[in-house]
Parts: sequence; structure tokens; C-alpha cells
Amino acid sequence: MEKKVYFTSEFVSPGHPDKICDQISDSILDACLKDDENSRVACEAFATTGLVVIGGEITTKTYVDVQKIVREKITEIGYRPGMGFDADCGVLNTIHSQSPDISMGVDTGGAGDQGIMFGGAVNETEELMPLALVLSRGIIQKLTKLTRSKELSWARPDAKAQVTLAYDENGKVLGVDTIVLSVQHNEEVTQKQIEEDLKEKVIKPVLEKYDLKIDEVRKFHINPTGRFVIGGPHGDSGLTGRKIIIDTYGGYFRHGGGAFSGKDPSKVDRSAAYAARWIAKNIVAAGFATKCEVQLSYAIGVVEPVSIRVETFGTGTVDEEKIEEAISKIFDLTPRGIEKSLSLRKPSFRYQDLAAFGHIGRTDIDLPWEKLDKVKEIKEALK
Repeated sequence: MEKKVYFTSEFVSPGHPDKICDQISDSILDACLKDDENSRVACEAFATTGLVVIGGEITTKTYVDVQKIVREKITEIGYRPGMGFDADCGVLNTIHSQSPDISMGVDTGGAGDQGIMFGGAVNETEELMPLALVLSRGIIQKLTKLTRSKELSWARPDAKAQVTLAYDENGKVLGVDTIVLSVQHNEEVTQKQIEEDLKEKVIKPVLEKYDLKIDEVRKFHINPTGRFVIGGPHGDSGLTGRKIIIDTYGGYFRHGGGAFSGKDPSKVDRSAAYAARWIAKNIVAAGFATKCEVQLSYAIGVVEPVSIRVETFGTGTVDEEKIEEAISKIFDLTPRGIEKSLSLRKPSFRYQDLAAFGHIGRTDIDLPWEKLDKVKEIKEALK
């Protein structure tokens, strides 16, 4: 009998309490960078019943209407009166300026903090992303679209999807084993209608996009408690930065621990993680591995990365040490080099869009770190 290995990833909707906070933090960042591209931002949000608290450190030359940004984002996400949380909530602003001890190192082009960042790529999908993460994200994107268009009139903003894949011993995807989907709903809808609508209108089209059949899924858990009326920050408090695995690879690759949302690009937690994805994707696309993970590390106030590490999990066609040497020559991995290469301070760029549906492997928006613009250089360096 063939041995199966299982792997699971999850994704949450823009209406999840933590994701509300991520989007608020990045909306404030966007407002700062729009009028002052040199803004220093480290903005956190906390949401609970009837209240959003904004904190952190911001140094900018522009004025940001925090109250307006918070209320507009909550309305955009889809919360209305009667749901236990809406735009008519209290907003407490406790932001202050960045510590001069930190800015002293950043001003000279150094990293805004020490830390480790990871990026990865794998040939399970066309976008070189882990399939379990792509499927769970696709389900949430489809669900959100139908909720906002009112095609699923019973659905409310808060939701979670989870997909378990079965692999063979060689790492080949055999199929979808289990799908878990919990969707906040109104009082009137029945469990039967919820299950029928979600399977037919949400899950089925997402699976078909990747040549998978809904009839071959072994098990479904749809709203497994039987009721999900109370949701959003009224059901659970939300906090910026608590969904970092969803933001990246769904646990398929390692994560350094630093969150992205609310941080300007001088924070290497964010910018270097994007750069690591850019590097790994180009390595896989160049044909030197089918699965690749890149680790970068930095010291506060130091310009160059402390270390570069490449892991190809036995799929590499050349020495990992040679790939690391090529990376240091091809990519400018100083904080300012990353900012420039990936246009991370471009005023028209919307970080809040990343906060809603993930920062890595997106195909619905044009992201600089998803470009395969270094494939030729990598091939030249490693030939």
C-alpha cells in the first residue's frame, strides 16, 4: 500500500479580526508614503468589540487622518451595524515618533533591526507556490468576491479556509484530502444551504482551476460547529501581525517571525522577506532547483546582510554554496538596495492590498518580487 504524507495550509478572509488590523496598519502606511515617501512607519492596530486602538511609531512630514482611514477600511471590508462591529466604533490613536536610537542606524542605510527572513519557491503551481496555500487562498478570494457582490447574501465578512493535501513519499501531490471552511453567516440561512452554496459556488471552481475534482476530496468540514453568527472583532479580538504564515507560504517554508503589515521598507522584516522570495523564485525558474528556500539575516544599523543561506532540499543541480555566491553578486541586498530594486517606496503602491490576500505569490496584482527578471543573470553566473 502506498504511503501518504499530508500537509495543510490555511487562509483567512479580509474580515478576520487579525486581518482587519493588518489592513488598517497598511492603510496608514500607504497614507504616509503617498505624500512622504521617506516616512518611517511601525504601526500596530488592535480591534475588539466597539473599539480599534492604533499604536506604534511614525515619523512623517504629512498629515494622516487615522480616524477616517480606520472607519473607511472597516466599511470596505463589509462590516455593518448589527454585526457587533462596524465603522461607528471608538478609535483610539496612541502613535508617537520613531526612536532616534533606531533612526540613527537607518539614516546611514543600515537595517532597521536585526533579524532573519526567509523566502521560498516550489514548482507545485505555475506561480511557483505551495499548492495547499494557493488553494486555501483561492477559496477565500472567491468567497470574498461572492460575499461582497451579495451573490452569497447570507455570508458575513469573517471566514477561514484550510486545505490538506496528500503527497506520495517522493513529494508528488496525489490530491486534496480534506477541506475545512468556516464562514460567518446571518441568522436566517440553514446549514444545508451554506454547505451547498460553498461547495458549488466557491470550492468547486477553485479546485477546477487546478485540475482537481470536488468529488475526489475525501472529507469536508463546513462550519463544523453548526453556527457562526458572531464573528469579527466582536467574536475574537484582532491584532496586527498575527497571521504571518498566511501572509507567506502557509507553513510550507520557514518564517523568521517578523510580521509585515504596518512597517515601512526600512524594516527588513518586510523588505528582505520580499527579496528572499524574489531570489528563490528566480532560482527555481532558472532550473537550478525545483524547491528552494533562501534565508537572509541582518544586524541593526549594518548595511550588508550578515548571512545568505540557500537550501534546495536535495533538488538542486549545482552546489548551494555556488548559488549563494551568485546571489551576493547579482542582488543588492542592502536595505536601500532592496527598496530601490523592488520599488518599495513608490507612492502609488498599495500595501493594504497585500494585507488582505497575502504578500507572496500573488497573480492578481503586479508585484516586483514576483518578476522573473534575474533568470538570465543567474544562468550566466552558474553555467
